[in-house]
Amino acid sequence: MENDRPDPQHRRPEGVDEATVEALGKLSEALETTERARGHLYTFHQLTGHADLMLDEAVELLRAAGHEEQAEAVRTELIGRNVIAGRWTFQIVEDYDDGYHRCFLDLEGRIRNELAGGRRHLYEAEMKERRRTRGRRGHEALPAE
Repeated sequence: MENDRPDPQHRRPEGVDEATVEALGKLSEALETTERARGHLYTFHQLTGHADLMLDEAVELLRAAGHEEQAEAVRTELIGRNVIAGRWTFQIVEDYDDGYHRCFLDLEGRIRNELAGGRRHLYEAEMKERRRTRGRRGHEALPAE
């Protein structure tokens, strides 16, 4: 039954062997892991920025409690400080995005194009075909429409 098969973009192209599908699957999994790392990097960026803004209130509260010297230490030593040499977190995010992440995306796409005609998630699509129960509701190859 033709409508119970994966869409053509999720079918292995002619001449692509099992080892290639497995290798592309591992490359895709690695890319997905870097996407998760990138998300954590953005979380780090936002949390660090939020903490820096919270320090303004800490300075005010220290001053209100009569601790001018400590308030001034927080204001001059910590507020606005670089998180690594010469960089705030937005610069770290930009370097990651423009360097490692961009290279990873480009290389994964290039290799996928060279070896599988650009088709994505072939490994997972074939796993779905092996694991689903044909003809059973909720196990369809594709959405009804």
